[in-house]
Amino acid sequence: MLLHKNLITLSIFAIISPAVFAADAIESQQLATIQLQAHPLQQSAVDFAVADQVITHKTLAERGTSIGEALATELGVSSNQYGAGSSRPVIRGQDGPRVKVLQHASETADVSSLSPDHAVTVDPILAQQVEIIRGPSTLLYSAGTVGGLVNVTDQKIPTQMPEKGYEGQVGLRYNSGSDEKLASAGATVALGSQVALRVEGLKKDAQNYIAPDYLHEGEKERRVDNTFAKGETLNLGLSWIYERGFSGISYSNRQDQYGLPGHSHEYEDCHTHGNQLHCGDHDDHVLDHDGHDHDEEHEHAGPWVDLKSQRYDFRTELNDPFAGFQKLRAHASYTDYKHDELEENIAMTTFKSQGYDARLELLHHPIADWEGVIGTQYNQQKLNISGEESLLAPNKTQKWSLFALEHKQFNALHVELSSRVEQQKIQIDSKQKDFDDYGLSYSGAVNWAFAPNYKLSLVASHQERLPLAQELYAEGKHFATNTYERGNENLTAEKSNNLELALHYEQDQFDYHVHLYHNWFDNYIYAQTLDQFKDFRLVQYTQDKAKFYGVEAQASYALNETYKWSVLGDYVRGKIDSDNAPRVPAARLGSKVDANFDDHWSGLAEYYHVFKQDKISAYENETAGYNMANLGVAYAGQYAKNNDYRVYLKANNLLDDQVYSHASFLSNIPQVGRNFSLGVDFSF
Repeated sequence: MLLHKNLITLSIFAIISPAVFAADAIESQQLATIQLQAHPLQQSAVDFAVADQVITHKTLAERGTSIGEALATELGVSSNQYGAGSSRPVIRGQDGPRVKVLQHASETADVSSLSPDHAVTVDPILAQQVEIIRGPSTLLYSAGTVGGLVNVTDQKIPTQMPEKGYEGQVGLRYNSGSDEKLASAGATVALGSQVALRVEGLKKDAQNYIAPDYLHEGEKERRVDNTFAKGETLNLGLSWIYERGFSGISYSNRQDQYGLPGHSHEYEDCHTHGNQLHCGDHDDHVLDHDGHDHDEEHEHAGPWVDLKSQRYDFRTELNDPFAGFQKLRAHASYTDYKHDELEENIAMTTFKSQGYDARLELLHHPIADWEGVIGTQYNQQKLNISGEESLLAPNKTQKWSLFALEHKQFNALHVELSSRVEQQKIQIDSKQKDFDDYGLSYSGAVNWAFAPNYKLSLVASHQERLPLAQELYAEGKHFATNTYERGNENLTAEKSNNLELALHYEQDQFDYHVHLYHNWFDNYIYAQTLDQFKDFRLVQYTQDKAKFYGVEAQASYALNETYKWSVLGDYVRGKIDSDNAPRVPAARLGSKVDANFDDHWSGLAEYYHVFKQDKISAYENETAGYNMANLGVAYAGQYAKNNDYRVYLKANNLLDDQVYSHASFLSNIPQVGRNFSLGVDFSF
């Protein structure tokens, strides 16, 4: 319990400790840099024209602290933000289980898939990079991720000895929109010639954020109530690095406190009669669906989340483990997660999760010029919810997986094939029946360099997603989404057929890429609304035919050695049966200019328009469009030999537009208005 209280002390120790160990590390063993991309065939991955994206640490340092907000400006990506403390990425209109978020290719084992108000326990600020992965390689890690897969690559376990005996970074940032103060630090230190220690941490403190022309209960307010977010993270890692690879362990401690702005108990007396909602007192009066006044107004302090998570990881990588294979990778993790949802400092609901994850990969030597990887994975999650919103009985989910990916080049053609089979068993501590089923997914990609500077690619897949425990067994009120949820124990695997066609052109001065995609679902799992009272809905998980289709495009032109101009846009449309799908992001069109003035100064100017979203589902409201203008400038220099620093200033939402995100469950609550970020990063 004392670890998080000593976060700053440990971070300072990590920074000053290199001087102690540098002498012992002078003769430390150096290995070639190990690539950390999730795609196992790194030499081949660059040949594919799939819409993969890599966001570097430098970029992430200037973005939001939650994973959805950190990725929200990427092409084809939006965010289902729930206040400042929680958000998940929405990719090509898909979110939740169809957009898996991984922590260094491993399950997070949190409860973020249950509700948008539950945080994803990854730290983009501490990440080395974040990858948005599409195409056949997604099946190495999960099935049913139609939107894509997000892999947060961390540095908790060192993979090589630091070149100077030590290396590290320190970051400080302030944001005016939420009075955010953020500090991060990390250092890797050589302990002798073959052992490396990693210490890193983060501390953030953000108040309620500002919003333009915000009206709350008829009164204009400057800040959106209950949007504060605070947190601390501490990671400790130790690795033994040897000639043919490395083996390492790590410990992570994360604690968050954040407000739930959309959480309401106005409908706590609502209950169901068959497929209808009834709200109020049966004896005195029952509120009808015309929206008559509530007989009693419930006054609560703003609800908030108190989250604690501890995680243990083991990773190893071995070159030439035995005949026929060039690399072995193994990863195991255990996560102990808990969060309380409090009102007036009383825990009303408690979520507990214990998760195990283990995977083994083997990269084989080429067979008839086919290079590839095979592997297996096992994960388990025990979930227990107690208290006011205990909408799910205690349950245990177990999943076993086998996967493979192969690649071969035929002159100008590159071919990639993958498959994944999953067996899932869910045991529920109730009278409901247990779930036991399997899914088979497969995917293929062809990339054709048909002319100089041109690439044409086609990706096709069949994916099967097995239902979550919540989708099968939920029964109860969920105030974060203003719903009464009913599961469906008769759900079967969600099956989809997916196509993506892409064209890439690239040369020194000009480049562009266009992606067209279409997803067909035979039995799409979703929460169907059966009845509604005011903003409170009765939903039941069901299956139906669905389709999602869209386009992403970007073109860039180097005006000269200083300026590079880009235009970009994305559009997605979703249909469930014959109706519009809910919370589909609106179309977006924009432009930006990147500037490199000299070896030190750089800048960015970007503008994009998000259109009105009027393609809405039943029980959904239109969302107005808005304009977003951002400006940034940065200066990079050295404060000592081989020790760099970078200072940046960024103006966000410069026009102070009202921003409402249609992809969010809180689409009626505005996001942050005009704000300024000032930060500095040091590396050594």
